[in-house]
Parts: sequence; structure tokens; C-alpha cells
Amino acid sequence: MALSGWFVILVAFGIVPIITTGEPIVLVFWLTGAIAVGFIDMAFAVSARSLRFERTSPERLRLGETASATLRISNPSRRRLRSIVRDGWQPSAGAHTNRAPLSVPAGERRELTTVLTPLRRGTREAAHVTVRSYGPLRLIARQTTISVPGSFTVLPPFNSRKHLPSRLARLRELDGATSVMIRGQGTEFDSLRDYVRGDDVRSIDWRATARRSEIVVRTWRPERDRRVVIVVDSGRTSAARIDDEPRIDTAFESALLLAALASSAGDHVDFIIYDRRVRARVQGASGPDLLSKMVNSMAPVQPELIEMDWNSVPGLVRQATSQRALVVLATTADSPGASRGLLAMLPQLTTKHTVVVASVTDPSIAEATRDRSHRDAVYQAGAAERALLDQSRVATAINQLGASVVSRRPTELPLALADHYIALKAAGKL
Repeated sequence: MALSGWFVILVAFGIVPIITTGEPIVLVFWLTGAIAVGFIDMAFAVSARSLRFERTSPERLRLGETASATLRISNPSRRRLRSIVRDGWQPSAGAHTNRAPLSVPAGERRELTTVLTPLRRGTREAAHVTVRSYGPLRLIARQTTISVPGSFTVLPPFNSRKHLPSRLARLRELDGATSVMIRGQGTEFDSLRDYVRGDDVRSIDWRATARRSEIVVRTWRPERDRRVVIVVDSGRTSAARIDDEPRIDTAFESALLLAALASSAGDHVDFIIYDRRVRARVQGASGPDLLSKMVNSMAPVQPELIEMDWNSVPGLVRQATSQRALVVLATTADSPGASRGLLAMLPQLTTKHTVVVASVTDPSIAEATRDRSHRDAVYQAGAAERALLDQSRVATAINQLGASVVSRRPTELPLALADHYIALKAAGKL
């Protein structure tokens, strides 16, 4: 049961007869009459339990996109439904408005549309619908909550896909697919051509030169059919928000762009999300199927507030491939204490694989070092300088162990990791 504003106004009008007659007993009669009228009005309200509900919502939606969910309400009773309906979506589903007035004539059906702009990845659910049904006078309403389940999956946004065409063009250039026939510095022989000034003399094919009586050089193409293993750390450090985005979401964005590039280059991509157990794994997929499986596996994964088990990572890589591979570790590398397990494990990977550590940096730390206008700012600047020094120490240790570090702010990391992959291809290190 719920009281409306009209009922409050009706009770407030009781002051008129009290002032007129001067008898307090009149207030008792007035309240009794108002309550009786209110209950009679409520008796004529349509029972919400007699209504029929049908829900339609999108199955999948990318984070940041907008879609509509429809709730159909049928009124099989003989009276008109006068109501306020609240569709109970989770707050993170991003419902622009979740309650609306609705009038449904007897025997008819109406639709209630809710615009959704989800705020988080994963499964967003609507568990119930609350109906506040009024009588003809709208004094007292029947309020009932009815279970009407519904859900949709929010996928990672993959905003960095806008950079994909330019990076694919660079890959085609390396692979010799453009009209200028530019060759990379790979190790797979491609063809012979005449020497031109500026060519590396180490590429001269002396036997072919002797046969043709003119200088001939070998051209190479970047290797294909290589293995790329992407491991995303879903431990406690991945839950930190930088630029209002969790570290793990930036790691997912970087992994998607790298996987799209590697797959287009003909490499095989394996994707693993891990903390102390495998949260998701994608193997044996390529092309559009690879990205589809990756975003579907990423969608429900949220960071776990536990330490990452780095000792198990070499075994995961061995399960993915026995060949030499590019292993990308998307994790946090900004503090010696938190990176101790990573540093202890790296030699097991770098002896056989090319290892890249992709880490997000916080731009607010660098900004804090520049503000020294007052005493508190000086202390903050000192702490920020110490944090930058720690990041530099960890990066140096990773490089000494034979791996490389790609460290950028959230908006720049996916592109920087893709460029690093292309640079490795061009240098013939894959």
C-alpha cells in the first residue's frame, strides 16, 4: 500500500471544518471518512498480480553503447490500470529512468521502454518489476513487486579498433603487400632483386651475383605462423582505477588490438586470464572468431582481491605452445614489492620466449611532481617522485632479465603495445 499526494491533500483539507466549527471531534470524523474513501478507492485498483509481463532486452551490448529494453504489460482485468511502474534494473545497467506512469485499458497491452547505457562489463540483470496501482481517485495505491527476470551481457568496448586500419597497413607494408614492395628484416627468404644504393651489403647474394654478372640482393619477409600468448593478470592490482578505468579493462583493450594485429599477420594467438586459477582461455581461434571469443570470455571477468600466482605462468605458457613465442604479460609493474613474483618468474620465460610486460601508468603521478606551490604539494611531489623511481627500478630489472617493458597511460597503452609488436616483426625478432 502507498499513499499518494492527493490523499495528503484530502487529509489537509480537514482543517477547514475544524476552523469553521471549532470542534476538534470533527477532525476525527474527517480522518475516518478520508481513510474510508481511500480504502474504497484502493479496492477499485487493478491487482498487479493479475497482470502479465513480457520482457525484451538486447543479448549483448558494448560498454558505453546505448540500447533499449522493452517491458510489455497486459491487463486482462475488466478495469483500467492506472499505475506507476518501476523496472528494477541494476544501477550499473545505466537505466536513464526506471519508473514511469502507465495507463492500460481493460483487455489491452502497453509497452514501457527503458534506455540502457551500461557502466560496467559483465552480466547486467533486472530481477523484478514494481507496480503501484491506483484507483479512480488516485488516493491509496496497491504496490506489488513481481519477479520478471531479464539480463544482457556487456562486452568490452574495444575503442582502440579505430587504430587498427593504420597498423594493418604497416603490417602489409612489412609483408611486401603494398605497391612499393617494402620488405621487413625478417628471417624468411622472399625473393631476389637488383641492388640499389642504400641496401644492406649483408643482403647481397654473391652466388646469384656471380651468375648474373650484376649485384643481386635477397629480400626477406616478416615471419608468419608464429605464436603469441597473451596473459592478463586478474589479481588485486588489476582492480585499481586509473583515469576512471580499471587496469584490467585497459589490459583487455590492449589484448584485443594486439590479437587483431597478430591474427591479421598470420600468427596464432592464445589468450589467458589468470590470477590463481584460469578465469578464461581462448585457444585455436583466428580472424573474427578470435575477437568474438575473446570479448565473450572477457565480459564476465572481474578482478579478484588476491595475489597473482606468477609461479604457475610458465606452465600455462607451455600448455599453450611448445614453440618459441611472443609472451605478453598484461600486469602491474610499478612497485618492487608487488613485482617480486613477476621478477622471480621471468627468467623461466625469457630463456625460450620473447617476453613483453605491458603495464599501465598513472598520469596523475607525473602531474603531482610538478606542483610544489605549498607544503602539502611538496610532500605529494616527493611521494610521486619516489613512485616514478620505483617504476624505473622495476623496468630496469625487467630489461636486465631479458624482457621488455611497454608502459603508458590507459589511452596510449593499446597503441604502444601494437607498435612494439610491429617493431619486433620489423626487426625479425619474432
